[in-house]
Amino acid sequence: MNAFTQTHLDIILQGAGWTVMLSLIALIGGGALGLAIALSTLSRSRLLRLLAGSYIQLIQGTPLLVIMFLSFFGLSILGWNLPGIVAASISLSLYAGAHLGEIWGSCLRSVPKNQWEAAECLALSRSVRMLRVILPQALRIATPPTVGFTVQLIKNSSLASVIGFVELVRAGQLVNNTIFEPGIVYFLVAGLYFLMCYPLSAFSRKLERKLHVGRR
Repeated sequence: MNAFTQTHLDIILQGAGWTVMLSLIALIGGGALGLAIALSTLSRSRLLRLLAGSYIQLIQGTPLLVIMFLSFFGLSILGWNLPGIVAASISLSLYAGAHLGEIWGSCLRSVPKNQWEAAECLALSRSVRMLRVILPQALRIATPPTVGFTVQLIKNSSLASVIGFVELVRAGQLVNNTIFEPGIVYFLVAGLYFLMCYPLSAFSRKLERKLHVGRR
């Protein structure tokens, strides 16, 4: 049985770095997709609203693990052999897009109706009304749940280990398979997840109190 060394620690820390990187990629990609979906749910086009709602229901009704398998193994059957990080990024971006789209769409709809009517009375175009009047108010409401979802996204990135991508959990598995010290290895892995997620969770709660989200 080998002892836990600096080399093993470096492997786990490198995996933690890839977890952060993967989460950022998913947050950026999912954020862009989520904004498009959120705006589509408010579109005057019934088709766009239907497509956006169907996408949200489809992705939220499908386990993220299945989406990972479809991105990695399913596309390879079609001849597209994607690297693990690409497949994981696509899967998490699709997942984040559906959830952020629903969160942000709900926040946009929660802006008081009189604000929409006041913007219309100013004879502003629909795009200007959205950018100058509605989005700034919705942003205040959306920030805490978005930060909270980011925590969930970081933890769900661990599922990328099933397609061979070496993020934090997979790095821990590889180290443990070498030294057979699950207590030390997974305690360290759990500690690193805590260090990544707890500050965001605390920040989300602080924002909720500061912005009085959900209070009258």
